Amino acid sequence: MCGIVTAVASQDVVPVLIEGLRKLEYRGYDSAGLAVLNGGLRRVRSTGRVAELAEAAAEVHAPVGIAHTRWATHGAPSERNAHPHVSGGLAVVHNGIIENFESIRARLSAAGYVFESETDTEAIAHLIQSKLREAGSLFEAVRLATAELTGAYAIGVLHETEPECAVVARRGSPLLLGIGEHGVYAASDTAALLQVTRNIVYLEDGDIAELTREDVRITDSAGQPVERATHVSSLSADAVELGIYRHYMQKEIFEQPQALANTLEIIGGGGLPIPQLFGADGPAVLGGVRQVLILACGTSYHSGLVARYWLESIAGIPCTVEIASEYRYRSSVPDPATLVIAISQSGETADTLAALKHATLLGMTRTLAICNVPESAIVREAALRFITRAGPEIGVASTKAFTTQLAALAVLTLTLARMSGHIAEDVEARHLAGLRHLPVAVQKVLELEPQIEQWAQRFAMKHHALFLGRGRHWPIAMEGALKLKEISYIHAEAYAAGELKHGPLALVDEDMPVIAVAPADELLEKLKSNLQEVRARGGELYVFADAGSEIPETDGVHILHMPEHYGMLSPVLHVIPLQLLSYHAALVKGTDVDKPRNLAKSVTVE
Repeated sequence: MCGIVTAVASQDVVPVLIEGLRKLEYRGYDSAGLAVLNGGLRRVRSTGRVAELAEAAAEVHAPVGIAHTRWATHGAPSERNAHPHVSGGLAVVHNGIIENFESIRARLSAAGYVFESETDTEAIAHLIQSKLREAGSLFEAVRLATAELTGAYAIGVLHETEPECAVVARRGSPLLLGIGEHGVYAASDTAALLQVTRNIVYLEDGDIAELTREDVRITDSAGQPVERATHVSSLSADAVELGIYRHYMQKEIFEQPQALANTLEIIGGGGLPIPQLFGADGPAVLGGVRQVLILACGTSYHSGLVARYWLESIAGIPCTVEIASEYRYRSSVPDPATLVIAISQSGETADTLAALKHATLLGMTRTLAICNVPESAIVREAALRFITRAGPEIGVASTKAFTTQLAALAVLTLTLARMSGHIAEDVEARHLAGLRHLPVAVQKVLELEPQIEQWAQRFAMKHHALFLGRGRHWPIAMEGALKLKEISYIHAEAYAAGELKHGPLALVDEDMPVIAVAPADELLEKLKSNLQEVRARGGELYVFADAGSEIPETDGVHILHMPEHYGMLSPVLHVIPLQLLSYHAALVKGTDVDKPRNLAKSVTVE
């Protein structure tokens, strides 16, 4: 959530700040602002898009600046709540949530500081200002102030008395540095800095850094100097450009064959190289696993639900899937032989990271991160990691991150099945061949787009929709409903189809389109009976069916035939048309596909 860009350079940084914010728009925001130092402190804020901020700051030029996109937590979206917040000649931008801001605010108000906003961030600005006299430098004032903060933060700070530097700090919220030819930069995401450098330094929790034009100084929270390695990002500026596509979501849907190929490249033409897949400690951590606990949120949670079917049916290992935001707030029974899997696209999802840490504190140290960002917090926290190699995902509604998570979980399932002796060699070989063929199979499904687009025209103006699935395709129905809600704002719910008669059937009539996932599997005949229940109540059906499903197309029953039945991996194929359906429904409705209202891409607050 939110986005920070900070720059100290030998040239005007305002274009860098604005372009950086544009690259962070996908994270979700409702206001934007910047502050610069050039003969004094100047601030510009806007409650519109970054384009409006750029227009308002057209005459602003400076070699030092901070910028921010805000997703409202404390206080409504408004200019007075927009960042940067100031205190005298000091300005602060902040991502995260300060849990003890009310006590800090009360103390500083009593000392004479005047608060103009409803935000927790303004308390940080006044707190740092209050430390300046005793600290003697902005860097030390930030260190003293952050020691009093409880909660998550990534901050960028300027002060007009030190016009050639900026200070940044982080705890629990992502922040990285960029070392460029003309200056030093900081941002919430690598994408914001590719315009100036690919040399990236990832800050650790508690780090504080002072940025000058030619150097950076980093200490831990105690003020002790620390060294952080410089990494050359494999991303290119082109990777986060739209190219021929109308929206990032469309681009990312059609990138799925290549994303899957990249993710599965490591299995090659042979078997499962466990150390290469999960790290050198893979055999030791995965050996003797008695059960699996998956922690995730949103779309990643749905990938975990699919994996539960795979792990129990193929590997013979019990699996529990928990919503990460709920897991650590209930009493549970830990087992050291449990493999705890944290799934996150960004690797910075606050709820998932906290749940992973909680599980570790309970003594479950066999941990695995499935993530798209190699240097993220969740990856660093886990004992093992599987990097999905989906590439940057900009659209808020996750697509290629989901399918590559499924691919990773399929590989994990086969790995655990082999290690436990629960799978025959010929069965494993058949599943591996299916994985290698997966990019080609997905490409064939994408060719169904014209028919899906026609369907979208037919029900985009509906206010509600019901998604049905059975077995391992029930989570795919859940994912389809989530996609439709996220970007078209059509209210959608998903049910295991057998549950229809236990309540949801009361909702079905001619105004409630029902979308069904109907693979030719062992539950197909049961699903057909459930679909008859819908037709008997006048419901209109849209069915994504395998070629062998033998569901006739009649009045009120629309069938889209998938190119092939794909067995275990069928959920990967069946989610593709649901993504396309949501995308085209959103186009018909004219919503902001890549930046849906009220949502953020990287949820870094609890």
